[in-house]
Amino acid sequence: MIQAKENRITSRKANPSLNIVQSIVNFAEDKKAQDIKILDMRSVANFCDYFIICTGTSDRQVKAIADGIELGLNELGIKVRYKQGLRDVPARQSNSGEPTGSWVLLDLGDVVTHIFEPNAREFYSLEYLWRDSPEVQLSARKSPKKKA
Repeated sequence: MIQAKENRITSRKANPSLNIVQSIVNFAEDKKAQDIKILDMRSVANFCDYFIICTGTSDRQVKAIADGIELGLNELGIKVRYKQGLRDVPARQSNSGEPTGSWVLLDLGDVVTHIFEPNAREFYSLEYLWRDSPEVQLSARKSPKKKA
């Protein structure tokens, strides 16, 4: 049983969720997302297979990354089930004294993508919260296949 679990985690060819992860990473990179991390959640959570966590340098870039991912997935025939944006994260104060930050969540069911502004990413620290989940290293960039 342990071997079967290991094969499930390491087998990438038979894993459609990992193909979606690769596409999302490609779309995020196209919009200059930074510090992209992929967490394999299958051994620690039952609500999804993978988390993708990335950073945009501003609220505009966070929105552009989210929009770029959603548009790219739509072109592949994949629909985002749930999209939520969060503003005014009280992680740090701006020079004007106003709270700053931004976070967009894209839920595809098996894959959940978190796009943060740097302060929000530091404040929520999802990598630390889910530190028991292994990080996934993807091979070289692959072009997604468009659905006919």
